[in-house]
Amino acid sequence: MAPAKIIDTVLSSSASFSNLTSNGNGVSKSVETSSGTAAAECAVGTKTCLEYDEQYVTRGIPPLPVVLSKAEGARLWDPEGKEYIDFLAGFSVVNQGHCHPRITRAMIDQCQKITLAGRAYHNDQYPVLCKKVCDMFGYDMASSMNSGSEAIDLAIKIARKWGYTVKGIKPNEALVLTCTGNYHGKTLSPLSASDDPDIRNGYGPFMPGVGPFCASRPVRFNHIEDLEAVMEADGPRLAAFLVECVQGYAGCKVATDGYIKAARDLCQKHNVLFIADEIQCGLGRTGHLMAYEREGIKPDMVVLGKALTGGFYPMGMVLGMRETMSQLLTGENSSTFAGSPLGSAVAMAALDVLVDEKLAERAARLGPLVWERLERIKSPALLGFSGRGLFYAVYLDHSHPSGRVTARRLALLLKQRGLLAYSAANRLRVAPPLMIPEKDLWKGIDIIETALNDLVDIEDHIDGED
Repeated sequence: MAPAKIIDTVLSSSASFSNLTSNGNGVSKSVETSSGTAAAECAVGTKTCLEYDEQYVTRGIPPLPVVLSKAEGARLWDPEGKEYIDFLAGFSVVNQGHCHPRITRAMIDQCQKITLAGRAYHNDQYPVLCKKVCDMFGYDMASSMNSGSEAIDLAIKIARKWGYTVKGIKPNEALVLTCTGNYHGKTLSPLSASDDPDIRNGYGPFMPGVGPFCASRPVRFNHIEDLEAVMEADGPRLAAFLVECVQGYAGCKVATDGYIKAARDLCQKHNVLFIADEIQCGLGRTGHLMAYEREGIKPDMVVLGKALTGGFYPMGMVLGMRETMSQLLTGENSSTFAGSPLGSAVAMAALDVLVDEKLAERAARLGPLVWERLERIKSPALLGFSGRGLFYAVYLDHSHPSGRVTARRLALLLKQRGLLAYSAANRLRVAPPLMIPEKDLWKGIDIIETALNDLVDIEDHIDGED
């Protein structure tokens, strides 16, 4: 049987969300098979999907009870056609907006050529991507993996190898330091780097020599004195310091002014690699193409992921200078799908969209306006907020005497009112796609303000509430 042929009417590669047709997702397509043409529509509704999820899907983070079947830009739809404004962007994956037509076009074009070559052969896309990211960010070499977590693992491997072969650390004694409150992923290496019991419990033993403690001394985020004490005591054994410029998982906690620069200076003083985890806070999210640019520094290595492919393909990357990256010798690192021509073509298109549509600049312009708008919210349920660019967390007062104020309850109420935002602990994430129309941005914050004020008085059960 001949392969299925994609028949599409995706707009040209210069298309943007401003000139999409009104068919709801920017793409009108069907799949031509030997038995005729079948529409690519989901035939399963919300109720059935939630039942299947409960029965067949292993647990992850606690999702909102909503099923999504279509997306465009900063809008989402469930199978029954209800429309929502997106205030999460897939945890900063779709900075470019859902189903961006230029990235869609790049993916379809590449799918019709070659999708996978494997690392046993070269392909004509991956080297071009590596050159592109190196040129964009000023590095010599790059290596891709299949996720941000895998890229963190690779960065730790490279740092250890560099520590032994370049710095001269004794075998099996290299340390990779992180900060308390970090989130670098949930595979074993990032879990080892974490101090969060909610994601670590039951998964030990962890990798030795990786994490936010050194000889029982904690390295607290935004406490440069902690890092300095550890460097002075154990500098000769330290291979790298791995840090997020904004700790997203911890509640969009921003590095205080000067902290990142001071940490970089300490790393240079003690010959320790400075690794910036830009998986979530990078690629325009905080108002700079890379969050570390705000401090005017250049890390030794940078880890990318999420928005690198705009939501179309799983990919993480590590960038660095040749002296560091060349520690990977032939045969020491590979992954079946890493560096695929399909993922590479998608990533190049996604990066072009970020730059051409000036999305970092847009986040820089809108960020202070969001801050001012959040400051104007007056509600007994609101404790405060933190963040930068289009990367915020709103904190709720769970001790309110009504007992009705929780971030989860707020997220469920927002869902009822047409806004999707994610809650964790006492926080609500406010991080829409960077291309969100301003009317949707302000409408979403208006919905949050009204819901915050209403939440205290709503005695009835909110759909989805435990």
